[in-house]
Amino acid sequence: MLARAAREIAPGMVVNLGIGLPTKVINHLSADFEVCLHTENGMSGIGPSLSPERADRNLIDAGGAYVSTVPGSAFFDSVTSFAMVRSGRLDLTMLGAFEVAANGDLANWKIPGKFSPGVGGGIELAQKARRVVVLTTHTDRAGNPKLKSECVLPLTARACVARIFTDMAVIDVGPNGFELVETAEGVTPTDVAAATDAPLVLPEMTPPTF
Repeated sequence: MLARAAREIAPGMVVNLGIGLPTKVINHLSADFEVCLHTENGMSGIGPSLSPERADRNLIDAGGAYVSTVPGSAFFDSVTSFAMVRSGRLDLTMLGAFEVAANGDLANWKIPGKFSPGVGGGIELAQKARRVVVLTTHTDRAGNPKLKSECVLPLTARACVARIFTDMAVIDVGPNGFELVETAEGVTPTDVAAATDAPLVLPEMTPPTF
């Protein structure tokens, strides 16, 4: 899933990798890949994640992982960082999700009754990035679908998600709802439809696998 999501990033893009699964995408980008990675806590130009033994303890991403620099890396305060987000400077953001609705609504910051540190930069990222994609498991730990006709959890943003990468499939949010694009190796369209709590538009031909 992470390797497939990394292929969504084109050379020259400015990209934000959200907390959770998205931050691991960086490990699937080659060292010479020309991309500017942004983290809302104040850094652009992010290199591979490092172990605590090798890391500069002052350099972390928004999820708290130790990161490295690349030629051209820059540091700034959160005001500047969010000005970049709110002014539409991000070509792409990759976010995690608790739920995604068939119209592209996103819920990814709070499950009522469970501790949440806050919404963080999720609202701005979901609303202001030029393209929003989600990385998530297709179901939760109890086997309940995360892709639903409507979100029941508190929303982060409405109608913002363009594409979803799960451990089962790549799915676009189109005018008719969820549209199957690709399946993971060994997964059939029927499997994906059964694990999705909303109608799934299937391609006319057998979808490719990743």
